[in-house]
Amino acid sequence: MLTQTLAELSRDLKARKVSSAEVTSAYLARIQRFNPQINAFITVLQEQALAEARAADARIAKGDAHLLTGVPIAHKDIFCTAGVKTSCGSKMLDNFVAPYDAHIVTRLKQAGSVLLGKTNMDEFAMGSSNETSFYGPVKNPWDSTRVPGGSSGGSAAVVAARLACAATGTDTGGSIRQPAALVGLTGVKPTYGRVSRYGMIAFASSLDQAGVIAYTAEDAALLLSVIAGFDPRDSTSVDRPVPDYAATLEQPIRGLRIGVPREFFDPGLDRRVAEAVQTALSIYKKLGARVQDISLPNFGLSVPTYYVVAPAEASSNLSRFDGVRFGHRCGNPVDLMDLYTRSRGEGFGAEVKRRIMTGTYVLSAGYYDAYYLKAQKTRALIRRDFLEAFTHVDVIMGPTTPTPAFRLGEKTDDPVTMYLNDIYANGVNLAGLPGLSIPMGFVDGLPVGLQIIGNYFDEARMLGVAHQYQRETDWHRQVPKGFE
Repeated sequence: MLTQTLAELSRDLKARKVSSAEVTSAYLARIQRFNPQINAFITVLQEQALAEARAADARIAKGDAHLLTGVPIAHKDIFCTAGVKTSCGSKMLDNFVAPYDAHIVTRLKQAGSVLLGKTNMDEFAMGSSNETSFYGPVKNPWDSTRVPGGSSGGSAAVVAARLACAATGTDTGGSIRQPAALVGLTGVKPTYGRVSRYGMIAFASSLDQAGVIAYTAEDAALLLSVIAGFDPRDSTSVDRPVPDYAATLEQPIRGLRIGVPREFFDPGLDRRVAEAVQTALSIYKKLGARVQDISLPNFGLSVPTYYVVAPAEASSNLSRFDGVRFGHRCGNPVDLMDLYTRSRGEGFGAEVKRRIMTGTYVLSAGYYDAYYLKAQKTRALIRRDFLEAFTHVDVIMGPTTPTPAFRLGEKTDDPVTMYLNDIYANGVNLAGLPGLSIPMGFVDGLPVGLQIIGNYFDEARMLGVAHQYQRETDWHRQVPKGFE
């Protein structure tokens, strides 16, 4: 039963072929067995999960069940969860117990899902490999010498290893899609503003977006229907009706216009990943879609633009962690300045410090116009390119990452090389568009992902396009050896 998709498990729970208590107990046993190998959970909530499972079974027995009632999931440890440690993968928040639930946590709790625990992540979501966590790196279930991607690497690893049925994540510059691709899962980043950021610890506020990692597009559609929607507590939340994403998955895609950007096929793209993309496109052609070349002229500027905008916003957001109100506080400070400097110096890791310093620099007097303002103008050009492309095509496709998962430690000494792993993802966040990654094959025995980008608030079409591909392939059914 642990190899079932979320949709399949939901149907069995509703039909009472299996109980949530049984499923939850099985997942908890697997977590105890396998988590030491991959280091994907920071916190496991055994007693709470079993209590929630029993409550879900009672709700199902009364006929008062949602499609997600009784389904065991995990939350990325960036979402505040009342009464549970919310660390953001950092020593700074190692002692922080959230006093309230994030919006996404509340929505899934109301639907009756069962929370197994909180997943490991790059510190404050800053990373592409899940190696910057205070709690140590997460390992890819497909190969324990490889990274699972980041920053939502813990969420991706627990789902890939069948330690949870699905997991939440956040995507600031590819942090859902990239790890989903590297472990062979479906990862969805909705349109900016579609899912409330309330209770999600901020990294870069104009880029951060909550989303989900699951086995299939159908599973993601069920989850997104629950977590999406207007929230007045988030000023960036969009007041727009939420469609039933699962209801439109079966719509045929004959006549669909697929745009393939020339800029995605650059010299840094592994030839075998490019071939996998072409194979995936051939399946869409067989289904009646039309594939055409397009250009996103400014897309090559996405990485430098992102690494000005994101650190600038991070330097502002992380200024609140000063050792005064919550989080890590240094011992025996001699004065206020000592309290600030030592608390922050001890609490933050190297990558977070690097981005804070970069952000502070680009926002400083004399450099604001040269860096931050110019980056925002370039961001507008990137968005304009996407809007122009969507006047000619319905969706955009290409690789999610330039290569399969790289080895642990391979890029930690070269931040720029690490940053380039998100080269095909950053632009989607800069434009605020929805995007997803689905499994499309293997290179050297490691999963690689196909990225599908939709127009604003067109998640339904994007998910349907992914679902139709998954009806024709079984890449999403593959399980890492040893985790069957």
